[in-house]
Amino acid sequence: MRTMTPLADCPREAWRTVRGLLTDIDDTLTGEHGIAPAALDALHRLEAAGVPVIAITGRPAGWSRPFAREWPVRGIVAENGGVLLHREGQALMTEFAQDDATRAANFARLQACMCAIVAAVPGAVPARDSAGRLTDIAIDHSEFERLDDDAIAAVCDLMRAHGLVATVSSIHVNGWIGDHSKWSAAHWAVRRLTGAAFDPREWVYVGDSTNDQLMFERVPLSVGVANIARFLPLLDHPPAYVTAAERGDGFAEVVRALLGARGRVGASTTGV
Repeated sequence: MRTMTPLADCPREAWRTVRGLLTDIDDTLTGEHGIAPAALDALHRLEAAGVPVIAITGRPAGWSRPFAREWPVRGIVAENGGVLLHREGQALMTEFAQDDATRAANFARLQACMCAIVAAVPGAVPARDSAGRLTDIAIDHSEFERLDDDAIAAVCDLMRAHGLVATVSSIHVNGWIGDHSKWSAAHWAVRRLTGAAFDPREWVYVGDSTNDQLMFERVPLSVGVANIARFLPLLDHPPAYVTAAERGDGFAEVVRALLGARGRVGASTTGV
């Protein structure tokens, strides 16, 4: 297993090729009372600096809509790569990773799986944001309800037995049908929202949980906010770096490092 290095030890040169930032939302930008003020301020500073930000979350499309409108981000990919929300002028556009027929066929399977989980796993209940979900299901394990590790594992096993992909975020167990993921979402959203192909060497990824580890594995400059410590024993692929601060304050720490390095690089190349 790779070990994580404090973000403070990340060399300035590592930021030289970064052109954009990808980030999880729950417990990465947010805390108990919504987005952390430091994180929102950091998003505004990135926008002012011309650095594109795309959020990729396991939260549903319905939950994500107001934030796709209000936050200074290029877009939000919801439901672990299933739905892309982005602004075009005053309109909020919704795009899907799967066609209408595929989504309709999957819906019944997803609901059957949810019923099986609730019947078989004591304490398992649908996440409260389930009404806003269009392409997946979610079981609450740490947001409003509590499931222990054995129950979480049982939920994952049942999802996989029903042919679903299963991942665990800091608050939910998410399940969906298809080959989309946060990794495929990065390729889709970066090309769609910036007009350029996604090169993981040109982006930083920030996350906090086991459902981020595919991005941790494949994005060289990956960062976990400090509260990722809870999930370290479960990670086969931890992030390259870890912040000193948790949640939104940790995200702000990443942005300070990125913008600080960009300022230093700009000064050196102009000879100032």
